[in-house]
Amino acid sequence: MKLTPHFTLAELTASTTAQRLRLDNTPPPELMPRLVRTAEMLERIRSTLGVPVVVTSGYRSRAVNAAVGGVTTSDHAQGHAADIVAPRYGTPLQIARALAPLVDVLGIGQLIYERFGSKSWVHVSTRVPDKRVNRVITITSAGTQLGVQEV
Repeated sequence: MKLTPHFTLAELTASTTAQRLRLDNTPPPELMPRLVRTAEMLERIRSTLGVPVVVTSGYRSRAVNAAVGGVTTSDHAQGHAADIVAPRYGTPLQIARALAPLVDVLGIGQLIYERFGSKSWVHVSTRVPDKRVNRVITITSAGTQLGVQEV
């Protein structure tokens, strides 16, 4: 099922963890409008970057979210968020730096550059955090920093 011209429901719900553990990752019908808004945000990001955007993690059922170690308040479990990369554009750090000044224009409620070991990605959400200072942050194993930081 296509949510937008370039993003499908299957793409936003794909989970190797769910497959491996045989967990259902089907979103409830009431979350479909949020998933459409998330896909629309991803379309704007794709258009801005000028290259395809790959969703590495989108919607997560509560069981899948727990299995991957996500926090109980995760925007992924509410259909608000996606973790992305765009290899044809550049590194996740380059992507985060390009998108950070455009969060309002692109309808990104929160942008997080995440790096753990050699893995990194950009988390984008349609939900604006309660503390607006947390709109653009970097999260690593060392903790959380404001803004997009090279780590």
